[in-house]
Formats: sequence, structure tokens, C-alpha cells
Amino acid sequence: MGKKTAVNLKGGETLALTGELGSGKTTFIQGLAEGFGIKGRIISPTFILMRKYVASKFDFYHIDFYRLEDGLENEVKNLGVDDTWGKNDNVVAIEWAEKIENALPQEVIWIRFENLGEDKRKILIEGI
Repeated sequence: MGKKTAVNLKGGETLALTGELGSGKTTFIQGLAEGFGIKGRIISPTFILMRKYVASKFDFYHIDFYRLEDGLENEVKNLGVDDTWGKNDNVVAIEWAEKIENALPQEVIWIRFENLGEDKRKILIEGI
């Protein structure tokens, strides 16, 4: 699904991913990266919060706020995340985006994940 979604992105998009642990967010982002032509292993930046990958058309930022609880709006500023989203030469994907919902730009593509058991997932995309 991520690889198919990558085709529709032109740059400047912010993707806000939500869903319980194990619902497929990181796997989706791995598919996005593959669709962007990014080679190599894509792992969640759970401990470092943000990773940047260079794709052929734009830079791809993968952000994960799972481990953070307090002061998230300050963390967004400290990381410079608000300097990356909305720029045509970037695509930003944020796991656990509901934690910073009030800090997100107005134009966001929400991608909601639901674990249906075994290898089945429900993915709802709003805003493409």
C-alpha cells in the first residue's frame, strides 16, 4: 500500500500516521520509501525521533513520536520538524501524529491503521 501511495505524492505533503502498536505504520513507510526509490533498510526512528532519506525528487523525513509524552510541541520545534513540512522538496511522514495534532500544518494527509488480526490491516487515507 505504501508503494502505491508514493506514486501520488509530488512533494510538500505531510502524512500523519495513527494506529495502535503493530498496526502497520512502519511497514507502510517502508513501502513509501521503496516507492520513492530509496535503497537500503528503513527502520523506525523510535529513539532518535527523525531520519532523513534522499529520494530522486525530494527529501523524505520519517518521524516517530511513540516514546515522547510531554512537551511535544517544543520537541517539534527543537527537531526543526516545522521547518520541513509544507516544502515542495520534502515529504514528511509522522508516526503517532495524533500526539502533535495541534502543531501539525493545516493540510495533512491522515492515514489511519487498524490491526484486524493475523496479517490483516485496515488502512484509511484521508486527504489525497
